Amino acid sequence: FVEALADPSETWRGLSLTMPLKHVAAEAATTLDRAARLSGAANTLVPGEEGPRGFNTDVAGLVAAIREQGIEDAGRARILGAGATATSALLALEALGAREIDIRARRPEQARPLVALGGQLGLRVTAAPLDAPHPRSSPGADPALTIATLPGDAEPAASVLEEIVVPGGLLVDVVYGTWPTPLARAWESAGGQAVSGLPMLLHQAVRQVRIFTSGDVDEPLPSESDVIASMRRALVED
Repeated sequence: FVEALADPSETWRGLSLTMPLKHVAAEAATTLDRAARLSGAANTLVPGEEGPRGFNTDVAGLVAAIREQGIEDAGRARILGAGATATSALLALEALGAREIDIRARRPEQARPLVALGGQLGLRVTAAPLDAPHPRSSPGADPALTIATLPGDAEPAASVLEEIVVPGGLLVDVVYGTWPTPLARAWESAGGQAVSGLPMLLHQAVRQVRIFTSGDVDEPLPSESDVIASMRRALVED
């Protein structure tokens, strides 16, 4: 089916893909952009003369969503979870200038590829269990930004929440089917700000449209601010 996209008689601009197809799409692509290559996941495929071109717009979408919240320099940040989405989160934090990233996961050993990728990118990445004690006595130990990639219906135990909730910090919980999540509720109850994955969904889609119209993920659409406003209204209404 993917090979047929290059048929001149077809009118496909490309494909927008979600799990569990992102890794399959990356394997099917002839070329990958940097985000897709480093994450091993592509959510966008477009026909090319030499085969399908693969892109990962989740990374740029997450960066744009975080910048909307006023964060330009992530500095010290944290990722909850060590699955596929956590890789895009790590790449987004790199783009936001993060230098230290603390990964908390139910099984820290699953974070080894993320720790290795962080080292490859020149970042200091550590991994610990979700309920590992937080070094509150250390100045600057609290991350200003936490990206949660846990399942939306996951309800962390009280002992876990005690260690991962940062009063006053920003939580970007990338789920959008279930909101607010138990984690988001606990976060806001402690005085922090929690944002769902909807802004990320919006901005990654804008970049997909860029690719489908011009072939360039970095080329803004004509009147892009109007396009974003229209998409945002449709997203909220749905």
